[in-house]
Amino acid sequence: MTKKVTKKPAGGRGERELKVRVKSKRKSQSSKLWLERQLNDPYVARAKREGFRSRAAFKLTEIDDKHHVFKGGARVVDLGAAPGGWSQVAKKRAGERCRVVAIDILKMDPIAGVDFAQIDFLDPDAPDKLKTMLGGPADVVLSDMAANATGHRPTDHLKIMALVEAAAEFAREVLAPGGVFLAKVIQGGTEGTLLKSLKRDFAAVKHVKPAASRSDSAELYVLATGFRG
Repeated sequence: MTKKVTKKPAGGRGERELKVRVKSKRKSQSSKLWLERQLNDPYVARAKREGFRSRAAFKLTEIDDKHHVFKGGARVVDLGAAPGGWSQVAKKRAGERCRVVAIDILKMDPIAGVDFAQIDFLDPDAPDKLKTMLGGPADVVLSDMAANATGHRPTDHLKIMALVEAAAEFAREVLAPGGVFLAKVIQGGTEGTLLKSLKRDFAAVKHVKPAASRSDSAELYVLATGFRG
């Protein structure tokens, strides 16, 4: 693989913006485009500089800056946590007295101050295991999970919405009254049904889209606060 760097004028300020293009006969066009996007993404570069495991860390940071998801000493669950970017933010934002439990079916490298369980959150025993690890019910349940893409947008939308609905049901089982649920969804029509069901159990429910979420992405986040218990 070779990388070609081109320079483009930047708004007439005398600055030049680097643009990395990937040349490789062995990669598919979709792989080349993905790699180019990663190489040119300022959030990817920033994550490396600041020690975060993924660019997604900045999505959660921006949401918390605006909506105050974390309180000091909170008990936090991060579903589908690997590689751990959201768990890093949760630990930093919720303070020294917080408890953060990361759950994933994949392995995840350790994070200081974060407990990890390699389990499937859909396992019937998962809620009780989680409460034991937390020392009580959760104050925040996070989910940045996405189902494996098929390339067929309607199918992918239904798959991720089914995953979010399962995460919401899990949150209902483990949240303390007043708790928060934050999860990734995809625009496509059925997310309205999810909002309606969440409004029965939470005081406030809305969609949010942080700046770190790519503008060309159909990705949104649903934020539900004030769990009624």
